[in-house]
Amino acid sequence: MFETKMTKLLGVKYPIQCGTMQGVTTAPLVAAVANAGGFCCLPAAFFPTKEALVDEIKKTRDLTDKPFGVNVGLFPAMRDLAPEDRIAWVAEAGVKILETAGRSPEAYRPLIKDKGLIHIHKCARVRDAVKVDGLGVNIVSIVGTECGGHPSMEGVTTLVLIPQTVDAIRAPLIAGGGFCDGRTLVVALALGAAAVNMGTRFMVTQECPIPQVVKDKMVATPENATVIVQQSIGNPSRVLRNAWAEKVLELEDRHATFDELSEYISGETSVRGWRAGNLEEGLVPMGQVVGRIHNIPTVAELMASIVDEAVQVKKKLDALF
Repeated sequence: MFETKMTKLLGVKYPIQCGTMQGVTTAPLVAAVANAGGFCCLPAAFFPTKEALVDEIKKTRDLTDKPFGVNVGLFPAMRDLAPEDRIAWVAEAGVKILETAGRSPEAYRPLIKDKGLIHIHKCARVRDAVKVDGLGVNIVSIVGTECGGHPSMEGVTTLVLIPQTVDAIRAPLIAGGGFCDGRTLVVALALGAAAVNMGTRFMVTQECPIPQVVKDKMVATPENATVIVQQSIGNPSRVLRNAWAEKVLELEDRHATFDELSEYISGETSVRGWRAGNLEEGLVPMGQVVGRIHNIPTVAELMASIVDEAVQVKKKLDALF
């Protein structure tokens, strides 16, 4: 019933991806999503050495025999480690699915193709999707401005972005930004996408390794409680509107330099805050869809509810037509 080009390519049951999140999509959550029929990636950048990444891959394999992937970011490196090193590690570890994001993967396509990896590239603009489609990536992933994390500077909503991209590329498309349940899954498929990417929704599950106080706070957070920061430096990020985010916005309004902003946008500060259950310290990536999250299920329960609701929506639509 839910077989799409994405499910066939990746060998998964449902066209649902749990978005890659630093320090969050580690072995327990990745395996839980895989076992429930979805798809998820380990974030290579979270593991500083080859040994650490390979160990996490082994931990994931101990928990599931289903397909999963590894995300390799192409953002400017914070450590002296080139993306091709991590890509090689992924292939050597026997993982067959690679997700890239951040910059054009053009320089790495020969290596990825040589390693025989199924390649997903995540972007935020139609023109970037068209470019990577021309490079021969297997699946394109794109996010609208509603998403948590990094939307584009253009501020285009998912409802416009998805059909626009579908019409412009040949590869199957994974749609992100505003998806959390069966109704929105059906919308994505109707718009021509081959799957959805849900990040914020999977954060609020029992297997997600963030403090319970953070999950409880997210359940109580309305849809208008997020804001986009870092637009002044060309790296927009949708986060929870907290005192920290307000300070960043204040600095940006005063045309602060990158050096002035750096201590407030540090990923280390943000991770330290939410790991301690303190949502007022640091920037906390969060999508607008947080306002539609009202419970904390297991991943299996969430996946079952998404699928069941999608089936019911299809029945209602069949009756209309």
